[in-house]
Amino acid sequence: MSTETLQKETLGFQAEVKQLLQLMIHSLYSNKEIVLRELISNASDASDKLRFEALANNGLYDNDSELKIRVSFDKDARTVTITDNGIGMSREEVISNIGTIAKSGTKEFFQSLTGDQARDANLIGQFGVGFYSAFIIADKVTLTTRRAGSAEAVRWESAGEGDYTLETVDHAKRGTEIVLHLREGEDEFLSDWKLKSIIRKYSDHITLPIVMKKSDWQDGEQVPTDEDETVNKASALWARSKSEISEEEYQEFYKHVSHDFENPLVWSHNRVEGRQEYISLLYIPAKAPFDLYERERQHGIKLYVKRVFIMDDAEQLMPQYLRFVRGVIDSANLPLNVSREILQHSKDIDAIKAGSVKKILGLLEDIAENQAEEYAKFWAEFGRVLKEGPGEDFANREKIAGLLRFASTHADTDAQVVSFKDYISRMKDGQEVIYYITADSFAAAQHSPHLEIFRKKGIEVLLLSDRVDEWLLGSLTEFEGKKLQSVAKGDLDLGKLEDEAEKEQQKKTEDEYKSLVEKIQATLGDSVKEVRVTHRLTDSPACLVAGAHDLSGNLERLLKAAGQKTSESKPVLEINPQHAILQRLTNVKDDGQFSDWAHLLFDQALLAEGGQLQDPAAFVRRVNALLTQ
Repeated sequence: MSTETLQKETLGFQAEVKQLLQLMIHSLYSNKEIVLRELISNASDASDKLRFEALANNGLYDNDSELKIRVSFDKDARTVTITDNGIGMSREEVISNIGTIAKSGTKEFFQSLTGDQARDANLIGQFGVGFYSAFIIADKVTLTTRRAGSAEAVRWESAGEGDYTLETVDHAKRGTEIVLHLREGEDEFLSDWKLKSIIRKYSDHITLPIVMKKSDWQDGEQVPTDEDETVNKASALWARSKSEISEEEYQEFYKHVSHDFENPLVWSHNRVEGRQEYISLLYIPAKAPFDLYERERQHGIKLYVKRVFIMDDAEQLMPQYLRFVRGVIDSANLPLNVSREILQHSKDIDAIKAGSVKKILGLLEDIAENQAEEYAKFWAEFGRVLKEGPGEDFANREKIAGLLRFASTHADTDAQVVSFKDYISRMKDGQEVIYYITADSFAAAQHSPHLEIFRKKGIEVLLLSDRVDEWLLGSLTEFEGKKLQSVAKGDLDLGKLEDEAEKEQQKKTEDEYKSLVEKIQATLGDSVKEVRVTHRLTDSPACLVAGAHDLSGNLERLLKAAGQKTSESKPVLEINPQHAILQRLTNVKDDGQFSDWAHLLFDQALLAEGGQLQDPAAFVRRVNALLTQ
């Protein structure tokens, strides 16, 4: 290999890369073997990408179509080298892929780090460190790469600190060669036995041959020969029979396809035959990736056709609300030249997607029914994403709804453990609807005055405080024939849950305080749609209620916060005449004082449901005036 330098420059790492390198070297140092796993995984991806591009341009192989990964070491130089003949990188790709982190959510990822090494190690693993892991065992890394179809190669070198050098060089073959110049104390990686055991442990499932030189024992030590040997099984793990695959092999394959450091929560391996023939190996992670709530993030399904890699992150194979699923799908029916455009209009893909979604939902149902603790872990990580499902997947809406979990007044804690079926099993005799309340925090939902009559009667109410809950309720209006009803919208009709005596008393109270209601209505004017006597309150003086067909106050605030225009709907003010404040108000003769009291009731009710005052200064003035009377 000629190393004639044609052009050389020194560039600075992106600030986030420098931060990641320092965190990773210190946080992941106890798990050094992952370096080889990550670099071999990247080499495998590079070869997959070459295969895909070569479908349209076979010349990219340049008479070298036998793809493989080579691992070697040099005891005298204290280096370990990983070489592939995959797609390679151009100068611009090296800068983009190694000098910067072009991932959505990167800023949020760094803000979530705490300085606690154990916790941060998990977060870094979820972020996906890939190439940068090399610096855990190397104090200098030299990468030489030539992109398929290009005559120009580039050499990248860095000590993993503030900068790196780039130079244009001559390089005989396409692909990438990474040389790790080991740190002091890392000589264990200069062992034939050690490297081969790491490869068999972490990379046995890689579909390409991972090649090393055979070793012979001479004078009590292993000495490399000139003969190659394939270290791994080099067969598609998903194509093997389930009975042949150990749990550890499944787990390591997950880490390869997901670049996650932790074992998956659960997986499903299936071979489908018939009109559609395909194999799927799908995993549900144990931990959510840092960018889970970036809806534009890439998906985690790799598509193969007859063992040939076609594309990464095939979003057509899994819906958005299951974007946490990782794995591979290998089709026997699709053409090898399939493109993303073709996938969008393919009935074959639609059938594969429907079957895969069914498998994942079935897997979740099984965990929910038989492994409650494991499902609780899943829900804590992915529950908010699954709540997007009923609005996206009409065909599976009821099935997804059965998997949802909520907090409720039954336990009165913020733990989301209540299913719709749990709720229905506890419904009162005569109760015909599932009651819920939405708010921007659990505390606001738990302490809402709208719950007072429900608490008094022992009627369970779901307490919904995730932002996605309002989106969920827009598409999920009933479950198993039971209508979902907000306790803060429309007229409250408890139906058979109230006896005739209660209904008579309510009518009597409405008649008795009719003049007070009319006076408050006149005073508040256009601020409210209506003022009426409440059936909901037992302790609070007043509350605001949205119209049955209006946006809830919480949804209106969420939309405004997102910069969306909303139709200004006016709330109904419900008053509790039995409360001391209302009793006092019936005796206030001064119009100015009455106005202050009426506006104060409205503002208090608005604050109680998490709303914002139109005129905070006027509220303070009224409170001060009434306190000093």
